[in-house]
Amino acid sequence: MQNNRSTFAILFYLNTSKKKKSGNCPVMGRISVDGKSSAFSTGLELPPEKWDAKQGIAIGKSKEETKINKQIENYRAELVRHYKTLLENKSYITAEILKNAIKGIGIKQNSLIQEFAALIEEKRQSVGILIVKTTYTHLYRAYQHLKEFLGYKYGVTDIPFTQVDFDFIESYVYYLKVNLQLSASTTNNTIKPLRRVVMRALNKGLMYQDPFFGYRPQRITITRKWLSMDEIERLMQIDMKHESANFIRDMFLFSTFTGLAYVDLKNLRHDNIVRQEDGKQWIVLNRQKTGTTSYIPLLDIPLRLIEKYRNTAFAGLDGKVFRLCTIENADIHLKKIAKAANIEKRLTYHMARHSYATLCLSMGVPIETISQTLGHRSISTTQIYAEITRTKINEDMTNLEERIEGKYVLSGVINESIAKKQKGTQADKVKK
Repeated sequence: MQNNRSTFAILFYLNTSKKKKSGNCPVMGRISVDGKSSAFSTGLELPPEKWDAKQGIAIGKSKEETKINKQIENYRAELVRHYKTLLENKSYITAEILKNAIKGIGIKQNSLIQEFAALIEEKRQSVGILIVKTTYTHLYRAYQHLKEFLGYKYGVTDIPFTQVDFDFIESYVYYLKVNLQLSASTTNNTIKPLRRVVMRALNKGLMYQDPFFGYRPQRITITRKWLSMDEIERLMQIDMKHESANFIRDMFLFSTFTGLAYVDLKNLRHDNIVRQEDGKQWIVLNRQKTGTTSYIPLLDIPLRLIEKYRNTAFAGLDGKVFRLCTIENADIHLKKIAKAANIEKRLTYHMARHSYATLCLSMGVPIETISQTLGHRSISTTQIYAEITRTKINEDMTNLEERIEGKYVLSGVINESIAKKQKGTQADKVKK
């Protein structure tokens, strides 16, 4: 670690040894720290007669010379700022580190939107391989929001990483919440990609201080909704007018008794169904979201649903078990199905997965088993449903209390004898 006595100097000079055909020579910069120096190109050039070697600036007041001197001043200011930041953080400082910190200032600058665009392109190429299309869509939407914010707040299309500080983060969060009126959850999810871009910049040495240090996203209380067994039975009994609606209802039930997410059910293939030595059939597949392998025993209802739609218009193609529409379309159907089944909850497809976990826990299935069948990477994710189960038990006990209230009354004789016995017991305690 260096002390505060380290020497630091910046010099701008004309490299006359590399004179171009136009007669111009490149303007170079040299950073010196503790006697060691590192040179860098500014990307600027001008004739030797228009250069003041003593002051390290261009001579003249034309538009060209003024622009060059402004750029030189920007370099100098950036280098001083980087040096002070490293010094305050007691970081190791060398001329090479400072040179890397200002690499690309001006035309070749590695900037915020430039780095974000690089991340977007990487993710686009990995769609269907490492990520699903919806993940890319969410990332691209966050990228668009950031570009719009830069135009609204600063009137620019991009900024250098040196301008991305804590105040910038807070201003952006305010813009998302107030101007775009995004929910706290959506705001947090929109900020996450920006944080990823900042981490890339830190790892590449494009910035040296994390602007997210001290930033705390708004804490969100996640409320998981599920269906009770009574509500599930109502779904089973309802018969919709259109077969497509009945099919979506059945797919919801399939996920309720397997825990499969919509995307995994959509990709479910017949070769994912494996018959064990005892004759029972299991679903064995890698979850698309987490990549973890799930082993799910097929109960009677899912097995019957597979047979119900075999060789029908709803059977999947190319080895897939079912032929599903988009989840958005499925959720539209589920709203109508819930209304027909007299279910007051706002029914969404993902509630099937929550219902599966809640039912399993309330029936005494170990949380480790449920975590594995759901394909969770960490059991802490599954433990969310333990709290749901406690809520469900409380609701069930409250309903039981309401049902038996006033129905079982002890006779007056028994009540009287119990009262006398209690009174006698208390009297004996006093004597003792």
